[in-house]
Amino acid sequence: MIKSLEPDLQLDFSRRLSILRKQYLGQALSKAVSSVSLKQVNADLELLPCKNALSMLAAVGLRGERAFATPTILKKNPQLLGYYRLLYGFSRKEFYASGTGYSRFQSMEEDNKLTRNSAKLLSDLCEALAISGEKLILGIGSKSLSANLLHELTLLTLGPQLRGGANVRKGIAATMAVVNVISNIVENSVVDESEDLIVVKNAAGRLVNIQFGSDPDITITETMTASQTRKLVVIEVKGGTDFSNIHNRIGEAEKSHQKAKKDGFVECWTIVNVDNMNVENARIESPTTNQFYKISAISLESGEEYQDFRNRIMALTGIA
Repeated sequence: MIKSLEPDLQLDFSRRLSILRKQYLGQALSKAVSSVSLKQVNADLELLPCKNALSMLAAVGLRGERAFATPTILKKNPQLLGYYRLLYGFSRKEFYASGTGYSRFQSMEEDNKLTRNSAKLLSDLCEALAISGEKLILGIGSKSLSANLLHELTLLTLGPQLRGGANVRKGIAATMAVVNVISNIVENSVVDESEDLIVVKNAAGRLVNIQFGSDPDITITETMTASQTRKLVVIEVKGGTDFSNIHNRIGEAEKSHQKAKKDGFVECWTIVNVDNMNVENARIESPTTNQFYKISAISLESGEEYQDFRNRIMALTGIA
C-alpha cells in the first residue's frame, strides 16, 4: 500500500510566499522602483564599487537594482534589504550576526523601519552589499545570468528560512498542546495564570510555577522560601513529525537536559510527536531523560501513558 501524504508544509509555504512577495521579493522591488526617480537610482548605482557587474547586467537587459541595493530604493522600502540578503545567499542568523555590522539594520527587514542612525549609514550599507553582489554576478557569468536565475536564487535561500519558521510554529503548537494537558491536570489548584506561566498551590501550601517558553520548553519549580526554589522537572517538547529526524531531536533534548541537570533540576522528560519511536533506542541516545512520552498519547487524557504522566505531574507538584 502506498500512503498518501499531506502537503501541509507546502500550503504553509505558499501562504507565507504570497505575503513575502509584497514585502521584499521581486514584486516588492518592482513596485519600489516604479515609484522613485530612476535618475536618482542610476546616480546611486554609479557610486557603488561594482562597475563590471553592472555592465554584465546591462548586457543581458537587466537593470542594476535587480542585483544591487541603493539608498533611494531602501529608503522607499527598507524591507527590501531582505531581498538582497536572500539573493546573496545569507541566512538571517548569518547576515545579522553581531560581528558582521549588519545587525543595526535588522529592523529594516523585520519591521520595515529605517531609524535615523541607519539612514545615515545607507551609503555604507549599499557599498558593503555591492562587494558581495559583484562577486555573485561575476561568478555566475553572462552566459547564465538572467532575471529568472536571480529570482530562483532568492527562493533557494528563502526555502530553509520558511522551513525553519514552520518548524518553530510546529514546535510552539506542540508545546502548547502539552501545556494544555498539564493545565487540565492542575486546574483545581491554580491560583494565578498568565501568558507563559501557571501558578498552583500544592497540598503543603507552597506555590509551584509551571513556566513555558522556548529554552527550555517547560519547567516546573516549587517555591520553598523567599530565597529558595526547588527545581522539580524540565520538559523538552519535540514537535516534529518526521520519523527520519527523530534521532536528531532526541540528541537536541539530551543536550538541553544535560544543561538542566547541571542547573539543579531533579527530573528531565522528553515528549515527542512521533508515535512509532523506539523508546529503548531513545534511552540510549538520551540517558539523561527520565521519562519519554508521546504527544498523541497524553493528549487523549486517558489511557496508561496519560495516567503515568498525570500521576507524575501530581506527585512532583504535590497537589491534592
